[in-house]
Amino acid sequence: MIWCILIIGILLPQSLAHPGFFTSIQKIYLIHTEKDLVTSLKDYIKAEEDKLEQIKKWAEKLDQLTSTATKDPEGFVGHPVNAFKLMKRLNTEWSELENLILKDMSDGFISNLTIQRQYFPNDEDQVGAAKALLRLQDTYNLDTDTISKGNLPDPEHQRANGNLKYFEYIMAKEKDVNKSASDEQSDQKTTMKKKGIAVDYLPERQKYEMLCRGEGIKMTPRRQKKLFCRYHDGNRNPKFILAPAKQEDEWDKPRIIRFHDIISDAEIEIVKDLAKPRLSRATVHDPETGKLTTAQYRVSKSAWLSGYEDPVVSRINMRIQDLTGLDVSTAEELQVANYGVGGQYEPHFDFARKDEPDAFKELGTGNRIATWLFYMSDVSAGGATVFPEVGASVWPKKGTAVFWYNLFASGEGDYSTRHAACPVLVGNKWVSNKWLHERGQEFRRPCTLSELE
Repeated sequence: MIWCILIIGILLPQSLAHPGFFTSIQKIYLIHTEKDLVTSLKDYIKAEEDKLEQIKKWAEKLDQLTSTATKDPEGFVGHPVNAFKLMKRLNTEWSELENLILKDMSDGFISNLTIQRQYFPNDEDQVGAAKALLRLQDTYNLDTDTISKGNLPDPEHQRANGNLKYFEYIMAKEKDVNKSASDEQSDQKTTMKKKGIAVDYLPERQKYEMLCRGEGIKMTPRRQKKLFCRYHDGNRNPKFILAPAKQEDEWDKPRIIRFHDIISDAEIEIVKDLAKPRLSRATVHDPETGKLTTAQYRVSKSAWLSGYEDPVVSRINMRIQDLTGLDVSTAEELQVANYGVGGQYEPHFDFARKDEPDAFKELGTGNRIATWLFYMSDVSAGGATVFPEVGASVWPKKGTAVFWYNLFASGEGDYSTRHAACPVLVGNKWVSNKWLHERGQEFRRPCTLSELE
């Protein structure tokens, strides 16, 4: 699809009708458009070939007639039938041949192309797709040769396994090249520790990209031993006593819990079908104006679904409430997102900081106390949710959800929850999330971290 976007964008850069193709894989239905155009082009070629075949038959027939006639012109035209046929050919048949030659067989193809052109990507899409390739190359340490040849893992291609092995080989090769530098960096950290200097000095961008590649994770074996899997009944909620939810600890600080098999494939398809017609470019809060705006660091399209729209959405909302103990009546609507070519969301906070007092003022429900995130698709490569401040990486798995608190019990923001959605290297990433707010929780008994353990 990446190459499809780039090629069409180069050939038809003046198309301006539908910007934003690169921000959502769901919106890239261009393969079907191109297939239709190819079919139309083949029809045009066939029509031209038929036309040329008719002209060739005319030429062969006339060549035989003129060859015979020119041997004895007087004798030929002296025959009344030959004279009549000559007059007829010159008067009518050559005119028919002229009309055939002048007939434009491309009308159908040009008409189809004109109609389809309004759905083509524009300059913004071409630039966005090109930037996506650069972003993927930078984030996943792909050398130019690898990405130019398209040697990325493709699960639907017959050579998928070979491509995946090649990709892993390239990644291992990159790690070997950087190993000496890493060892030197480790020695520097040891020296800094001895001198009492903070060692977590890597820029956030570098930590973010390392975590996207599965590197730099700061979970020691000793901490890993304290992470468990368990069954959770939502504080003895009747819905989960006989069929408790399956939980897994993803991280300890901040506490990140993954719920397994928490949304069915059927529910996922319904949510996606509801969201697809209304997907639009995802926005962020502008800290200066307080208004929603698009940003280059968030490449995706999203839609908002209310509980009253469909019983499935309502049921999902209640499931979140039952398992967290948090009132969803003051939560934001269910946001469904689909990530585009190299789709990502760079490091950000879900909650409003002290310098953003009006971030959620229009909602009147206080700050975002917690985040619930459904993974509605598997991702072949990339697309992890990472927490650069603490070195955590959570990988997408269809049918699961992760949950964490954004605020401490005091109401202060937990800055360790700063997180990001890594670029999608290969595949189609669908997620949906629920942001739960402070208001409405005053007289409820939400699940504490200890109760989620």
